[in-house]
Amino acid sequence: MHPYQHALETPDKPAMVVADTGEILTYAQLDAASNRGAQLFRKLGLKPGDVIAVMLKNGLDYPIAYWSAQRAGLMTTPISTHLKPAEATYIVNDCGAKVLITGADVGETPRMLAAEKAVHTPSLLKVYTVGDAPLPGAESWNDALAALPATPIPDQVSGFYIPYSGGTTGRPKGIRVPFESGPIEVEVEMELNSRRRYEGINPLVTFNGAPLYHAAPLFSMITTLRCGGTTVVLTRFDAEQTLKAIQDWKVGYAQMVPTMFVRLLALPPQTRAAYDLSSLKRIVHAAAPCPVEVKKRMLAWLGPIIEEYYSGSEAIGQTYITAEEWLKKPGSVGKATWGRVHIASEDGDEQPPGKEGLIYFEGVKTVEYRNDPEKSAKARHPKHPNWSTLGDIGYLDEDGYLFLCDRKDFMIIRGGVNIYPQAIENVLIEHPKVADAAVIGVPSAEFGEEVKAVIQLKDPADATRETARDILAFCRAQVSDVSRPRTVDFVDELPRLPTGKLAKHEVRRRYWADAAPVAAVRS
Repeated sequence: MHPYQHALETPDKPAMVVADTGEILTYAQLDAASNRGAQLFRKLGLKPGDVIAVMLKNGLDYPIAYWSAQRAGLMTTPISTHLKPAEATYIVNDCGAKVLITGADVGETPRMLAAEKAVHTPSLLKVYTVGDAPLPGAESWNDALAALPATPIPDQVSGFYIPYSGGTTGRPKGIRVPFESGPIEVEVEMELNSRRRYEGINPLVTFNGAPLYHAAPLFSMITTLRCGGTTVVLTRFDAEQTLKAIQDWKVGYAQMVPTMFVRLLALPPQTRAAYDLSSLKRIVHAAAPCPVEVKKRMLAWLGPIIEEYYSGSEAIGQTYITAEEWLKKPGSVGKATWGRVHIASEDGDEQPPGKEGLIYFEGVKTVEYRNDPEKSAKARHPKHPNWSTLGDIGYLDEDGYLFLCDRKDFMIIRGGVNIYPQAIENVLIEHPKVADAAVIGVPSAEFGEEVKAVIQLKDPADATRETARDILAFCRAQVSDVSRPRTVDFVDELPRLPTGKLAKHEVRRRYWADAAPVAAVRS
């Protein structure tokens, strides 16, 4: 179904709630505003297949912008609000966006894009700004909508979205997802596959604490509104506000990432106990590997309602695992529910159970990156062109359950030995003084690469040599001698994307560009 159909049946039902501000968008308001948005796009001369870009913080304007484009046959490119001007400019130009919808509250990047659009982004016809704060070079989105009728355009046809990869290993890549335009009411395969996660959740109230410009939160919003449910968001993630939102809006389904688990578990026990979470029927997490001990603690707290999937914006396949399965297979991300999983060596040879290799999916679609046939080709199997990879390393057990090791791009090669940092990071995060951890390879004259731990502490005052030695000893007791970190550096904060993914290329850059290490302690 389409949100307009739910507006006919339940016009006053909340479509979106911004829990920490109290703002509510009803289905009737969404229908009227998205009709006006579609009218605006046609007035500007945009045709089906054209692209708009959206660079907004979480708020009611996000679903309005998306569904305005969807019912005009346009493709929406979400852009992270954390990107610098050059990074955002690259995406706008790469996708060929003709309209940018943003806000002054996003900061420096929209100011540059709006003021200098003719110089840096020649494809842009208009930049619109939401809210009341002025943005030189941009026009008011709300004023533009208000001037147009709230009736459907005569040539409604469905659009979709163009996700860009998070850029954890380099420049973001535009991804072509499976989509054919048609009637706006018809759900594509990706939407049908996603809505299965909501089975048994009635009434359907979903929660997303992450930014909507990322694929999983955006898709959860889209699917919730397709189903006629209410999607609850926060302007920014906060652990206690999350518990309050679940309690106040009786959330039944929550989409999270492991970093959120860590922050929720860090709340005092009395704070966690103060909120009624009995409405929760299912928490689904993805985006980054979850340390086994962290997930065990979440299950002990909330019960067997935590499920997990492994997939990517590329939509080449998916695995899924329930809480009951995970307790029998701790650390697994499940069996394939969409496509078939293969594990292959560097040469492309399929690996037996228990043997690590590159993870490929067969049978859904092959990876296709916009304007980059070389990267598209590299993501395909050398012998089976219908197998594609996201670049992750893992293995299958005898029962066909997938276990992730790390990203291929993050692998450290020390003296010819392959080391996967994720397993070491999972150990480090269990140290009582560690808030976050990154393990990287740094230049070594003797071994080519040496293993370093870069640590964000819970209390910056603990950044001492004694703490570093304690952390190294903690690792030494649990990690093999060849893999354990030899040095520790302390940083104020590690660069994590709001999805929970670690921007490890940012961490590595300072060490591979001859930058001097800070507060390093050697084992």
